[in-house]
Amino acid sequence: MLPKKIITGVAALTLGCGVAAQTGAAGTVPLPPANADFDYQLGGAYPPPAAVRVVVRDRFDPPLSTAYSICYVNGFQTQPGESAWWLAHHPDLLLRTATGTPVRDPDWPGEYILDISTPTKRTQLAEVVGSWIDGCARSGYQGVEIDNLDTFTRFPGLLTSEQAIDYARRLTDRAHLDRLAIAQKNTVELVGARARTGYDFAIAEQCSQYGECAAYTAGYGQQVYMVEYRATAFRRGCARFANVSIVLRDRDLVATGQPGYVRRSC
Repeated sequence: MLPKKIITGVAALTLGCGVAAQTGAAGTVPLPPANADFDYQLGGAYPPPAAVRVVVRDRFDPPLSTAYSICYVNGFQTQPGESAWWLAHHPDLLLRTATGTPVRDPDWPGEYILDISTPTKRTQLAEVVGSWIDGCARSGYQGVEIDNLDTFTRFPGLLTSEQAIDYARRLTDRAHLDRLAIAQKNTVELVGARARTGYDFAIAEQCSQYGECAAYTAGYGQQVYMVEYRATAFRRGCARFANVSIVLRDRDLVATGQPGYVRRSC
């Protein structure tokens, strides 16, 4: 999980050539092209190099008309700018400590943890986040990336992997009803649960850096889209995983032309 901002797109998306398909809950959903030039634009949308055929953008940014566009949704935590909205409208859906204090992510100021601990709350959260997934589809996106699947690993006394799997499946079913493919975001621990989550492809940050890429390709084949933030890990990934999409980005994912912008692909 890296830089995020709250954002909904409006442009139509043209299906790129060579896009595969997979059967989901509502029939066939288009998958992103495998081993295609890939860009990761969560710090703000910008025109990518002409060769890019797969791009990830925040849900409030428009999809890219010339590529397979994946819509970023923070589905297991709140976005910093939306936390006040959650507190006002759905305070009961925020995870709380034994004293009733909403649980915050210490690494991401302003982000509260969503409470997926009961079936009722998972149903309610799937409706809220599901409406955002619907918005991605209306905007013209073809895929969706739900961030913070790994929240249960960081709050083990409060959440479990089984709760995360069940909630993930509810969001997968919603995405498939919208004819959107859905990505597993990080969380190598749950690659083996793919049959239960229903995920169609994977987006893995820093898997080369942490030696996790082989686990993702074992579970998803060529439908893995890797993001690295260190040049050495990027080069290592390119050398070992020549048949998947890999991009090197700056950690803040800033737009082209901004200080610190970095982007390379292989």
